[in-house]
Amino acid sequence: MDSTSPEPSLYTVKAVFILDNDGTRLLSKYYDPELYPTMKEQKNFERNVFNKTHKADNEIAFLEGMTIVYKSSIDLFFYVVGSAQENELMLMSVLNCLFDSLSQILRKNVERRCLLDNMEGVFLVVDEIIDGGVILECDPQQVLQKVNYRQVTESGYGFVLFDYITGSVEGQSERSQLLQTTTRYQNRALHST
Repeated sequence: MDSTSPEPSLYTVKAVFILDNDGTRLLSKYYDPELYPTMKEQKNFERNVFNKTHKADNEIAFLEGMTIVYKSSIDLFFYVVGSAQENELMLMSVLNCLFDSLSQILRKNVERRCLLDNMEGVFLVVDEIIDGGVILECDPQQVLQKVNYRQVTESGYGFVLFDYITGSVEGQSERSQLLQTTTRYQNRALHST
């Protein structure tokens, strides 16, 4: 390696964001605090990226020293940003995993309204794919399994905690059945590994 090449790193993804067809931010996560430290700089960068890509038929753009892969669907634009030296195929695999996972969660209805109605699931998907700029998963089925597991277990415990705090007995039998089922699945998962 020559001295001008950067050191290899696990920190592959610099940012992920989803914009609507007007270029308005719906979701964004920046993993490099030095890249665009302020909200104003981030939104300015997103606007520049959107202006360059929203009418293009390409899948890759290079802007401000960044490699950007993107995909559009109905009224949404999905972007994954890496450094200029980053492997475009790695970034594209993250983008495809994100898009395919959201497509399954949103029941193939990948549009602005459905995305906004399911933002909790969208954030879970992004967090399962990328953690601090490190790619954790590129298989949509694995991501969906982890997200669905989390949603079932969290809701079961949430009902019980809510009933305990409020002293509510209404609906307690259904919730206790859900909790028992969730516990049973967790025990099976623990014993099968």
